Amino acid sequence: MISLIVGRKGTGKTKHLIEAVNAAMEESKGNVICIERGSKLNYSINSRVRLIRADEFAISGYDAYYGFLAGICAGDNDITDILADGTLKIGGPIGPEMVEFFEKINRLGETFDVKFTFTISADESELPKDLFYSCIKI
Repeated sequence: MISLIVGRKGTGKTKHLIEAVNAAMEESKGNVICIERGSKLNYSINSRVRLIRADEFAISGYDAYYGFLAGICAGDNDITDILADGTLKIGGPIGPEMVEFFEKINRLGETFDVKFTFTISADESELPKDLFYSCIKI
């Protein structure tokens, strides 16, 4: 199951994500990955967390985002957690592609035993109901 941190801009999603990243690193017996667009998390997360700036890889769209995350999982069998900020900025708008993306990420997480957490800058009422078949709001 995928965890979602949902809320409009300015509601504390990134702060919640930082807490989740640091908690995951404390509990993990493997590697923790944090993905962001930009570089605002550099000094806020544990230095043992692998911080990846998605904008450096020109990811555009949910298919490219899925391929990027699948590649990360394929390249490191010791990953326990992947947490990502700015889902809509990286993947694209809310819609059917987003639901399909999270369904594929859910299967990816089950296959590689990786916990995924994403932030989404939107009100929960704006999200498709189908999204919550593979995701839970935290």
